[in-house]
Amino acid sequence: MPLSVEERELFLSEPHIGALAVTAEEGRAPLTLPIWYQYALGGDLWVMTGSDSKKGRLIAAAGRISLMVDRVEPTIRYVSVEGPVVRTEAATIEQLREISTRYLSPENVEPYVQFAFKEHGDQTVYYLRPERWYSADLGSV
Repeated sequence: MPLSVEERELFLSEPHIGALAVTAEEGRAPLTLPIWYQYALGGDLWVMTGSDSKKGRLIAAAGRISLMVDRVEPTIRYVSVEGPVVRTEAATIEQLREISTRYLSPENVEPYVQFAFKEHGDQTVYYLRPERWYSADLGSV
């Protein structure tokens, strides 16, 4: 069963690991990688990645991405969104802290933020405006 607008947005706003897909080079399948993401109801979704990473270069070139999140308990459920990248910006330590807080335990946030800010190099935030939604709850098949 497809999810209602409210159900799919609530599900997407939960801290799942996303599977990001972006068009790759000619003759290649899309690049699909796990990624942390941030989403607030009714807004744009954002992801952060290395400015000079393969993922970052492909997102900048394609101008569109897809992101799928799923779970298998208590029911099998997924939400997938696709849309244009509507804004990019240099990532800030505050954004790194925000997304880290979403995924890590409180005692691990600050050590990770300090490590990542120092070691991961320049990061870029890409904002996706969801245009197409695909969702379902398959129950407990």
